[in-house]
Formats: sequence, structure tokens, C-alpha cells
Amino acid sequence: MATYGYARVSTTGQDLTIQRKALKAAGCEIIREEKISGTSRQGRDELQTLLEFLREGDTLVVTRLDRLARSMDDLSYIARELEAKGVALKATEQPVDTSSAAGKAFFQMLGVFAEFETNLRKERQMEGIAKAKAAGVYKGRKQSIDVDEVKRLRDVEGMGATEIARELGIARTSVYRVLG
Repeated sequence: MATYGYARVSTTGQDLTIQRKALKAAGCEIIREEKISGTSRQGRDELQTLLEFLREGDTLVVTRLDRLARSMDDLSYIARELEAKGVALKATEQPVDTSSAAGKAFFQMLGVFAEFETNLRKERQMEGIAKAKAAGVYKGRKQSIDVDEVKRLRDVEGMGATEIARELGIARTSVYRVLG
């Protein structure tokens, strides 16, 4: 029976030191770390490796549940996966310990609040974008496709959509969108 830690921050500019210290203090023998968004499990190779490695009787420790997942679906999936393996989940900063009924209930409540927080952040971001657009400040990202060059390649060079796409390194559907 071993205790493993998982630490995650969302961007490469953030630091894992505080999480690492908390996990070591919690008795973690091995700590897997990542600098990647937690909104999806995609690309979170360290988490996947850890989940595959854990065995019955082991404990997975995180500092907070939002380090493990940002959506209730992901959190529930991970919790079910751990439960099926007989692995306990604990959080150092939250009273979560899935080896008890109360810990499981609290775990689920925290997961709901983590997802709620993520959704609120998205709403605020969309409101901010709408406000900036109304003020004429936000115009979206700059065009990545030179429309004039696409038309020139078709009209002057006589290229078809596939050739234009290959020449400019863009998708053929993008060429059709520009020309349509």
C-alpha cells in the first residue's frame, strides 16, 4: 500500500512548489506533476500514467480536487476508476477521503462546486468579450488566412482548392470558405 501524489498547474508559468511540499508532507512517496489545463483529461499523460499504475490499497493524494479535474464528469469518472481499483483519494486542503462515506459525499459536493466555478468563469469571460465587442475594442483573433492570396492563386495561377491549401498550409475547407 503506497501513497502517491498528483500535482497540476494550468500553465507553464505557474509553479508546483507549494503543491509538491504539501504532497511530501502528506507522505507521498512518488509525485507526478503536470503543467497543463485540467478542463480535459486529454494530454494529461502524467495523470494517465498514475491512474494506470495505482493498485488496490494505494492512496492518491492531491492538494485540492480542482487539481485533479475541472468538471464533475471527469472527477466522477476518475473517482469511479479509483474506486473500482480499490484506491482511496485524499486531498490535503479539503476534507476529502473517499475511504469513508462522509468523505465520498464531501468529495461529490466539492466536485459540483469546482464545475460551477469553471462555468461562472466562462460566463464572465463571455460577458467581458461581448462588452469589449460592443465598445469596439475586441475584434477577435487576427485572420490567419490571406484572402487576397487565396483569390490570386485561384484567379492568376489557376490553382484548384487542393493546390491552394497545400501551397498555403491550410485546410481545403478553409479555401472553400474564403472563395464561397
